[in-house]
Order: sequence, then structure tokens, then C-alpha cells
Amino acid sequence: MRTRLVWVGLLLIGSLTAAAKEWNVADTGAVGDGRADCTAAFQRALDAAGNEGGGIVNVPTGDYCIRGTLKIPGGVTLQGTFRVAPSCDHETRPRMDGSVLMAYAGRGAQEGAPLITLAGSNATLAGFIVTYPEWKQSDVPPVPYPPTVYADYTVNTGILDCCLVNPYEAIHFQNAARFLIRNVHGYPSFRGMYIDNCCDIGRVENCHFWPFGVLYKPDDPYCLWVNTQGVAFEFARTDWQYVINTFCFGYGVGYKFSESKNGSCNGNFVGIGADSCRRPVLVEQSQFPGLLITNGEFVGRWASTDSVGIEIAESAGDGKVSLSNCSFWGPIDRCIWSKSTKTQLTAIGTHFMSWDVDNTGAAAIQVDAGKAIIQGNTFGEGETHVRVGRSVVSAILMGNQAAGGFVCENLAGDRTQLIGNECNPITLSKKARAHYRVAVGKEGDRPFLTKWCGREKGVEWPNEPGAKRWSSCGSALRLPVLPRKAYTITMEIFMPKQAVDPDDGLYLGDKCIAAFPDQEGPATVTGTIPRGKAEEILLDLRTKTWCPKNLDVNSNDTRRLGIAVRAITVRAKGADGRPFDANGDR
Repeated sequence: MRTRLVWVGLLLIGSLTAAAKEWNVADTGAVGDGRADCTAAFQRALDAAGNEGGGIVNVPTGDYCIRGTLKIPGGVTLQGTFRVAPSCDHETRPRMDGSVLMAYAGRGAQEGAPLITLAGSNATLAGFIVTYPEWKQSDVPPVPYPPTVYADYTVNTGILDCCLVNPYEAIHFQNAARFLIRNVHGYPSFRGMYIDNCCDIGRVENCHFWPFGVLYKPDDPYCLWVNTQGVAFEFARTDWQYVINTFCFGYGVGYKFSESKNGSCNGNFVGIGADSCRRPVLVEQSQFPGLLITNGEFVGRWASTDSVGIEIAESAGDGKVSLSNCSFWGPIDRCIWSKSTKTQLTAIGTHFMSWDVDNTGAAAIQVDAGKAIIQGNTFGEGETHVRVGRSVVSAILMGNQAAGGFVCENLAGDRTQLIGNECNPITLSKKARAHYRVAVGKEGDRPFLTKWCGREKGVEWPNEPGAKRWSSCGSALRLPVLPRKAYTITMEIFMPKQAVDPDDGLYLGDKCIAAFPDQEGPATVTGTIPRGKAEEILLDLRTKTWCPKNLDVNSNDTRRLGIAVRAITVRAKGADGRPFDANGDR
């Protein structure tokens, strides 16, 4: 019995000790009415916890006005009510419940004192919404503020379960080893997170930077600024960096790998995503062990024509950039563009769904220099899958698949090895070349087209809509023919009234071989291709181009379009019978 009483007493003493390690800002004078300045009351509670060797400072539900700055001592957690990251809607004045910190200090002074400094090892901020009441979406460029949360020369600091609403720079960590940033949401304008000289395995988990508290539109001046100038995640010198299940939307750069005076980054990036970013990933520099990117999803900036999924700058050194099981889609010009003379690029098991959004002939992967291994990938819509530049030292392209056959534009000669890539499944025999039909807009039409828009439903033909493509600036037909044979070409087109021009037509060199109609509607156009010596001819489509967005204020379509085409039939003089199905007939 005595032994049992002793243990009960020890448990009670332990409970009292644990209770004594918690403080409440209400007890030091904080009032969550959104008006009274609570800076001093918060700091009193934080200092009391720090003087006692650490503990938890609790902040009840309420709106707490913070007109100064706060420092969280080592071993102290400033804790709000949330146990998962709070969120708010796409509204300029979203509803914000729970523990809310209203920040006022430092407006207009990016280099001023941070709102919250993790001032010692094991200092933690957890469970808050932080908002900037003086922020306005009409302020373009955004008004600078100091970082919301800052750490320097600390170990094991953390930010957990927070939503940082419209800060200028959300998180800035320098010399902070073994930090943990987890479940942080928000839409910082200038930069979401900057990590530098944070060695020995920093961790970023489940962070989500997108337009919380902002009514997002691609052409809104504020959103456009963030979407071209802002950076979501930036990593300078950091060793063994782990980034898991993170996402950003609407930034100039999603994930930026830069170099400071301390060096650059190496690390493991798993399940990362960047949507509507002009550069989802920008590699300015990396360490020799490299950047290992797995299960990434990357989408270009909405309504843009110059987005590059992953850009490896000329400044990048001899670090490796390695992709595995990633995916690219949306309005992208190039999925990957490697310019560095020293970087080793590897892409394995990745899906390149769409690229060349402006129909300029861009490749899904462009390697200007250095070394590359492109293996076991799949490609969707697009004419050129890989372009290998003259300065490439070594490129190995192996086991890649693409509808219509894998296409590599190789300017590096025998320094490029092409092994086991999918060939064009359609081989036009001599008989097929004499008479064939291309169903434009159906799979398999790409080998015959240059600089055309993507496949669409052919709604312009209401009785039999089928499929189609729109021509664009510089569109052409690349047609196999038999040497020394004259041909008749027939095209089923739709002519929009805004594309009508006297010079519209199908041209062989400078000669118009088929004029397009001068009125709106479906039409069948026929022309004659003269005899020649080549086995392939190139015919140019010349039309007046137009932009859907200029005709309809509700449209976001900024493409330059010409005419719609749904079928092309090519027939040599004297050929008869049913035309060969060039899209897929065997």
C-alpha cells in the first residue's frame, strides 16, 4: 500500500510540474478583440516560459492585434487552437476562426525586424492564422513587409499547422539545422519560404501555397505580379533537404534552387507540385549530389505561352537533376529546358502530356549542352519530343514511347544514342503513298502536321462533328508523295469570317495551289500538287489569324488561330480505290 501511495504521489507531482509548464496569454493581459495591442502581453508570457526553461504558451480563440514583433525563446512553443493547418476561401475578406494574429509592424520595410523570431533552439510556432489587415489586393506591386517567421543560428525549430494569409515573405530560415516546417498554408506574394545554410536534414512537409484570401484571376494585376515575380519555395545552401507533399499555385517560380555565399542545395523532393507557374522549377545552381525529384506534377502559368516546366540555367554547375515518375501538362512551351554545360539531367518514367502551347515547334525536352539520359518516358501531343543541341557532350535516349512515334531532333551527331524508342506505327507503302487520307484531329495525324493547335471536337460540322485542329501561325502540311507523280489534294475545312483574306490558301513555296473561300462556313478545297523529285513535300497554310479572347471578353483563349481542318486526302494521278487510312489503317 505504501509503495502504491508513493507512486500516486509521484504521478501527482509530475502532473503539477507539467501543468506549471503551460502559460496562457490571457493571464498576461492579451485580449482577442482585434483592437487592443497584445504585443507586450504575448511577450510577457513567452519570456516567462523561457525563464522557466521552456514550455507551452497557449493562445485561446480570438483576434489578437500584434503591432510590434515577438521573439519565441528556446524550448518554448507559442500554440494556437489549430491541430491541422487552417484555411480560408478565395475571398478578399475571408472568414478566419480560431487563434488569429493580426500583424501590423514593418509595413514598407522588407529588411525590418521579423514579426515572429524563433529565437532559440526548439522554439516552435503552432496552430495559428496570421493575417495582415492593411494588405490590399489593389497594391501592385505588393507592399513589402519583413518575414512573418524567422530563425537564425538555431537547432530543431519548427512551424506547425499555420495559415499565413498574404504575407510578403512568409518564412526565412538561416543557419537553422534540423528544422521542421509542416502543414503551413498561405499565399505569400514575394516569397513563401527561403532556406539558406540550413544543414543536417531540414524537413518541409505538407505545405500549400496558393491563393488563400485572394480572388485569383490570371490577368488581375496583383495575381499577375505574383504569377510572374513571386517565388513559392526557394532553397539556397541546404544539405540533405527533405521536401515531401508540397504544392504551390500561381507563382513566377514554384521551386527555386539558387546559390548564396554559403553555397547551394542538394536534397530529396517527393510528391511536389506546381500549378499555374511560369517556371514550376528553376535550377540556378545545385550541389554535386544533386536534386532528386520524384512524383512531381508541373503545370505552366494559365494563359501564358512562355512557361517552362523545369529550367536548368546556364549558371547551374555539375550537380545532377534527376526526375522520376513526374508529369507535365497545361500551357507549357517546353517541359524541360537544360542550358547548363555541366549539369547531368536524367528523366525516367515521366509523362510529358502537352507542350509547344504557342505552336512554335518547341520540343518537350530541350537539352542545349551537358549530359542527359532520357529513358522510359511517355509523350502526348507535340511534334518534337527531344531536341539535342550541338553542345551536348552525351545524350542517351532509350525506351521512350510517343503516339505517332518518338521524334528526336539530334544536332549532336554520334554523341547521341537512340535505342529502342517507339517508331511511327504507320508506314506508308508505295501503294498507300499514291492515295491516302489523314483524319485531322484524330490520333496519328501528327506526323503530317507542323505547328498546329491541339485536337478538338469538330463542332463546326453539326451533322457529323468528328474531330479537327485549328491552324495557327506558320502551320504546314508534311506529306509523303511518290516522286514524279502529280497529286490532287482535297481538304475539308471550316473558314471563320475573321480569318478571311484575299491571300488565304495552300501554298507550295510561293505558288498558291488551292485558294480558301472568301466566306464563313464549311468548305471543301481542292488543289493540284505538281510532279517533283522529292518523297515528301511541305505545303504552307496562309490565313489571317485571330484570337478568341479578342472576340469574347469571357474567353481565356489567347491562341492565334486560322482555319479549322478535319480531313486531308492526297491522291496521285491515276490512283483509284479507297484511300489508305494514314492515321492507323494496317
